[in-house]
Amino acid sequence: MLGAVGMMASLAGCENLVSKEGLTSIVRPYSVEVVQGNVLTKELISRVQIGMPRAQVRDLLGSPLLTDVFHGDRWDYVFTIRRRGTEPQLRSVVLLFDGDRLASIDTGGELPTEEAFVASIDSASSGGKPRPLALSADELQSLKPPPKQAVVEPPTVPPGRVYPPLEPTR
Repeated sequence: MLGAVGMMASLAGCENLVSKEGLTSIVRPYSVEVVQGNVLTKELISRVQIGMPRAQVRDLLGSPLLTDVFHGDRWDYVFTIRRRGTEPQLRSVVLLFDGDRLASIDTGGELPTEEAFVASIDSASSGGKPRPLALSADELQSLKPPPKQAVVEPPTVPPGRVYPPLEPTR
């Protein structure tokens, strides 16, 4: 009886943690990063020219996410990303062909540059300033060289087993 009363008292103290604000401030649930489609940037689209054949467009941009049997002359490049700590993004680029040649490109608005896209998905960056991809000369100098390892000669091991001759000696 005394154990049941103690248990009820301890559970009563957890009531404020059950509220949404109290629980999410303590525990953050894992959210899956969802990336789908083709990343198209200004630099990639600038390589594509009206009049290019389908194969050349596919080589430059990759296979489209959507192709429709009923609209064989339309390719849809759709890109979505949902990543914790960043704003979700959705982009759609539509390419229309006339036979085998590219007829038009509809980007649906302004596409980001490659640098702007990387900065937009980097949740660890501070102040939107991209992190350098190489070490400066001072940083290279401050690195310690790896310790030299002594060359160890493999021990000479006598043969483990000596077999008798197959034929008797005379």
